Amino acid sequence: MTLLKMKFNQQRRVRLAQGLWLMSWVAVMCGAFIFCLGVYLKTELLRRAEVMDNTEIHIVPNILMMVGLASIGTNWVATRVCQDSLDASRFPRWKVLLLAWFAVAALLCCLLLAVVVLSYALQGRLEESLKEGLRNGIRFYKDTDVPGRCFQKETIDHLQMEFRCCGNNNFKDWFEVQWVSNRYLDFTSQEVKDRFRSNVDRRYLLDGVPFSCCNPASPRPCLQYHLTDNAAHFNYDYHAEELNLYNRGCRRALIDYYMGLMNSTGPGVLSVILIQMTVLLSLRFLQTAVEGAMALENPEDESEGYILEKGVKETFEDVKAMVLSMLKFAQVDASEVQPAAEDPEKADETTEKAASPTPASS
Repeated sequence: MTLLKMKFNQQRRVRLAQGLWLMSWVAVMCGAFIFCLGVYLKTELLRRAEVMDNTEIHIVPNILMMVGLASIGTNWVATRVCQDSLDASRFPRWKVLLLAWFAVAALLCCLLLAVVVLSYALQGRLEESLKEGLRNGIRFYKDTDVPGRCFQKETIDHLQMEFRCCGNNNFKDWFEVQWVSNRYLDFTSQEVKDRFRSNVDRRYLLDGVPFSCCNPASPRPCLQYHLTDNAAHFNYDYHAEELNLYNRGCRRALIDYYMGLMNSTGPGVLSVILIQMTVLLSLRFLQTAVEGAMALENPEDESEGYILEKGVKETFEDVKAMVLSMLKFAQVDASEVQPAAEDPEKADETTEKAASPTPASS
């Protein structure tokens, strides 16, 4: 049973070819959009690679860029097919290539669907990556003179100011690390000595945060130090003060940002999938209708266009049988290959018989 069979006369075939040519160029532009989207997302991820522990999330922009480029090339080919579809001398050359074209177009749609799924599925991996990466970034904040970490302080400060956040989970994360380098500490000061002695790991810990945690919306000048000591500041309550510092942690801020980016791409990607599927199905109708017309005595007569010549189940069985036959053909039949002689004595006897002269007949 033929799947989705339709009748096409000459006029309908021409209109289908013209409409598909325009739709193919729209799909080319969509491919460029998908590629640019992947480049933008990749750039945003690379900008903050120092606060990410792994790069698994990069698979999303990588697929977008690959699919975007492939979509541009694939749909450009579709425009050429549309131009040649009504030329009996030029269309036959596309017959073999179109089979590969349909396979590539279907694969692109599947990859785009995979991008939408991965955008949601990788949220947990993104959160874990940021959690570990930000923890290391805060820990190495003070190492401005260590090769490989010289710009860690600048990265964290820019991050906290740009996303209006502080610390990994919150500003208290800074209380657990020494974020002031020893080179800027006065070791003759009794306060510095006492802080080192009070810590078992000999670290200079204090209830303070870097300047980049300060909230400019606060009506009072920013308080960076002695944040848990109400007596250290006038008219200050540690538990009630909310505007002094950013309350949101940078991990949550970055997750919201990146997931918002990837989730916003979902409707756009789904739209591109619909356009790509429209091009794929329309080109299949055009191919079968034109081939049917070329088989008629009068090419301008009415012909049939369809998606599948047989039903879905029958087509699947045919494809399965074809693939199995190709695999069987590719395998070397061991029975047809002359094996090496297993018995050396028999091999020698065979060689001697072949070498001995044939007695002449009397």
